[in-house]
Amino acid sequence: MAKNDDFLDDIEAAEAETYAEDMTEFSDEELELDALRAERDEYKDKFVRALADAENARKRSEKDRREAENYGGSKLARDMLPVYDNMKRALEAATDEQREAFGSLLEGVELTMRELLNVFKKHGITLIAPQVGDKFDPLHHQAMFDAPVPNTVAGDIIQVSTEGFMLHDRLLRPAQVGVSSTPAG
Repeated sequence: MAKNDDFLDDIEAAEAETYAEDMTEFSDEELELDALRAERDEYKDKFVRALADAENARKRSEKDRREAENYGGSKLARDMLPVYDNMKRALEAATDEQREAFGSLLEGVELTMRELLNVFKKHGITLIAPQVGDKFDPLHHQAMFDAPVPNTVAGDIIQVSTEGFMLHDRLLRPAQVGVSSTPAG
């Protein structure tokens, strides 16, 4: 019986060894699979981040392109505003006698000024033309002075020195105005 016990012990030992080898092999395969899954997840994360970065870069460049298209000419536009101001002053300074004597010349200046405004409009530049009596708006007007003027309310525009301009939704130049400081009475 001792021989049988030894034989059974040998079989059990062999089975245990085979089982241990299978478990080691199984454990190695599981570890390798887990490592591959972790690597896959890492690459997937990097891929998703790279896609997001590329999309953000595309959106940024599109925004930059739109801004360059809309506001790239703002320096030139700002430089053209004194031309408008000078033509307007010239027309306002002309007397009735001068209008009779130089009517066609003044008409040419008016046409040139209208054409300048059409070009401004074509490029998104709009006129800010406040009127005496309008309320002062600090987003579009610049107060050059304030003075107490009878029959006005504090904050009313009492004089317009120069008109302002917007470039699309940005202020190119505020309208320069005088504002009433008459206290409410």
